[in-house]
Order: sequence, then C-alpha cells, then structure tokens
Amino acid sequence: MKTQTLYRPVGEKEMLLIIENGYGAFPPRLEWQPIFYPVLNEDYASEIAEKWNTRDEAGNYLGFVTRFEVLEEVFNNYPSRNVGAKNHNELWVPAEELEAFNQAITGTIEVTQVFTGKDFKETAHAAIENLLKLKNETQTKTI
Repeated sequence: MKTQTLYRPVGEKEMLLIIENGYGAFPPRLEWQPIFYPVLNEDYASEIAEKWNTRDEAGNYLGFVTRFEVLEEVFNNYPSRNVGAKNHNELWVPAEELEAFNQAITGTIEVTQVFTGKDFKETAHAAIENLLKLKNETQTKTI
C-alpha cells in the first residue's frame, strides 16, 4: 500500500474540528469553499500558516501545519496545481469528494509546526493549549 505525504495549513477553528474527528479527517468545506487543497510540501504549508493564518482573527491568529498520508491511488485521482512560486503546489480535491478523500487517509493527521501571530492572546480550548505547549520548545514561532 503506497501512500503520498501531504500537508495542510490550518487555523484554530479547523484544528479543533480535526481534533474532534480524532485526528483522522478534515472537516467538510464551507458552502463558499469549492476546493479542498492540501499542499505538496511542508515549506509551502509553513509559509501559509505563518504568513496568513497568524494574521487571521477568525483562526485566533494561530497557524498549524498538519501532515498526513493518503493512499497513492486516491492521490493520483486529483490534479496538482502550481499557484505561484516553484514550491507552491497544491492538490485540488472537489469539496463534494472530501469525505471519500478523508477515507483514504492512512494513520492520523499530525501537527508538525505551530505559529502564533502577534495578536494572539490565548485559547479557550485545552486541546489547542496542549498543542501550543508541546510545540513551544522546538517548533513554535511567534511572529
């Protein structure tokens, strides 16, 4: 069973939904979000988490980089798109196919990096606080 590693930058709200799903699935897209787009490399995911998620009030000025494995046969069903710089590559999964895509995730969704924006004050969620503590020493960056 071959897999492909993917990354997804998320804010606090999406991270909470991932936690509620037992780190096993991404939440459904909102009605105005037609595409679920995990990215193909961690550098690009980190760039988004750091430069965008940490400036987003709706995400509580937090950026998380998640990493997960998906079955290669499912990965190959979706186009990858370059959306900017050389390493800005995303997999484009139609929102209506996200549930099936989630079923192709092997293992759990892991958090590899946490970024906090300058306007972050605190979180009201123990699970997020635990992620902040776990990553604080080695991989958390406040910008």
